[in-house]
Amino acid sequence: MSRLKVTQIKSGIGGKQNQRETLRSLGLKRIGDVVVIEDRPELVGMVKTIPHLVAVEEVE
Repeated sequence: MSRLKVTQIKSGIGGKQNQRETLRSLGLKRIGDVVVIEDRPELVGMVKTIPHLVAVEEVE
């Protein structure tokens, strides 16, 4: 199964409550934080709610 590298590039301050909660649930706390997650539909959906706050790369 492939994995995704998610990097926070913008702050969640001033965003909607659900966007801030999505960042937190992915494990992202501050700009520059990086997490590697499985490429599962529920996690991809979470990332798609905050595309303006994160950068996504596919890793092996």
